[in-house]
Amino acid sequence: MIKRLPRKRGFVNIFKIEYSVVNVGELKAFSANSEITPKELLDSGLIKSFKYPVKILGDGKIDRPLTVKANKFSAAAEKKITAAGGKAEAI
Repeated sequence: MIKRLPRKRGFVNIFKIEYSVVNVGELKAFSANSEITPKELLDSGLIKSFKYPVKILGDGKIDRPLTVKANKFSAAAEKKITAAGGKAEAI
């Protein structure tokens, strides 16, 4: 049976959540003390649509305080945002 259906091999997790990923270094496009929501990320072109929830990852450096609202944050991203004087809020 396996040799007749080679494309059916493996496991597909039907509960996997896909995210729209934004790195902390890409948030430099926003001015200091601004509030960043998925709407602002879409307007600036950092995410393509609201189809997937937004996750902020910790790649890059941030040098200004920002209030970032997203669905999920990595531990490194949350640490960098708070170290710069901002807030990371899960929505």
